[in-house]
Amino acid sequence: MQILQPKKLQELKWRLVGVGGKLLIDFLFWRSKIERVGYENVRPLVESRRHIFAFWHSRILLLSYIYKGLGATILVSKSEDGEIIARVLQQQGQLCVRGSTRKGGLRALARLIRTMRDQKRPGVVVPDGPQGPRYKVQPGVIVMAKQTGYPIIPLTYSSRKAKVFKSWDRFMLPFPGTDGQVAYGEPIHVPADTEGEALERYRVQLEEELNRITRAADRSFGRRMP
Repeated sequence: MQILQPKKLQELKWRLVGVGGKLLIDFLFWRSKIERVGYENVRPLVESRRHIFAFWHSRILLLSYIYKGLGATILVSKSEDGEIIARVLQQQGQLCVRGSTRKGGLRALARLIRTMRDQKRPGVVVPDGPQGPRYKVQPGVIVMAKQTGYPIIPLTYSSRKAKVFKSWDRFMLPFPGTDGQVAYGEPIHVPADTEGEALERYRVQLEEELNRITRAADRSFGRRMP
């Protein structure tokens, strides 16, 4: 009987985490009725695959489900929590670039931009991750949009029945089969010559738009954005 070496055991563990996570998310949503709000306004951008999705850390689950197989390039932190997220996303057909908007952020951001350009992939950023502050956009996504020429599409969701945890991000875990709503905000185009204070204006614009559509999605189910 062959005994697996520690490295192989570790890799097997993470592979099982990825497969198990994907199956759990599939189970949560396979019977859910999902309404899309604002999609027609952004459909051409989504279908072009030349876009950057941006959504809050707490609203990952349903969005990862409806866009599995997208083949997007996603920035995921190097933390252990990030490893779990990366393994699940890989099982869902995404390509993960490890890093964050803070520690080692510039290097990771450069790899992300290069991969998007070279492989003609859409990008995905969680702009308040990996550790917050909650609902505050970090500037990396604005730099991405400037350097790639891709518009940012703000994206969020809410669910009729869900558990909202008391974690820093107020993570939302929908109940199995519950109805949901995915909401798309107004696209944000950042010109290549944008500098200084103008970059900050786009950052604030994205933050406000993400909060606006998240509040509206929560209100549709009688919730208040936590």
